[in-house]
Amino acid sequence: MAEPVNTDRRRLLIGAVGVTGVFGVAAAAYPFISSWQPSARAKALGAPVTINIAALEPGGTVMVLWRGRPVYVVRRTPELLARLAKLADELVDPQSLASRQPEYAHNLARARDPEYFVVEGVCTHLSCAPAPQLSGPSRRPEIVAVWPGGFFCACHGSMYDAAGRVFKGVPAPANLPIPQYYFKTPAELVVGLDEAPPRSA
Repeated sequence: MAEPVNTDRRRLLIGAVGVTGVFGVAAAAYPFISSWQPSARAKALGAPVTINIAALEPGGTVMVLWRGRPVYVVRRTPELLARLAKLADELVDPQSLASRQPEYAHNLARARDPEYFVVEGVCTHLSCAPAPQLSGPSRRPEIVAVWPGGFFCACHGSMYDAAGRVFKGVPAPANLPIPQYYFKTPAELVVGLDEAPPRSA
């Protein structure tokens, strides 16, 4: 005579095997799915960068890396700002109509606050790194006299003014790009965001 089937035990075993299978599939799939996510290093490279500008003197410059690119913050003097309006005839795109920049940088100073200029230090010719030369040709006698100072790319001779606008007759075809940024406080500037994200409730 056959023994009676213990249905309760069968259900328990089937449930246990099912749960174990689900956990096994999840454990096997996790490394595969997580490989699609950007690495911590990649996230860090794209993360916004906070810059302390409290000690930045007029005429001074600070540089940080954001997304692997140099970003300069220049505190422009009244003299540097006064030069901007006088250069239109010497520039490729004086109104910055073809430039890569946020909407709030579509002005003569190409900035939220004319005194503080934020710009990516990546030449639009071959992505070299133009450096600030704000004092003009007195420090670089080999540069043509018409250039009043700004950013100079030593690799191929491209020249930009103190608003990152490119001069005519140089290899670079376009103005330096302006990243997204905002002033977190009067002493702190955040590069990589247009404004502070909303606080979670």
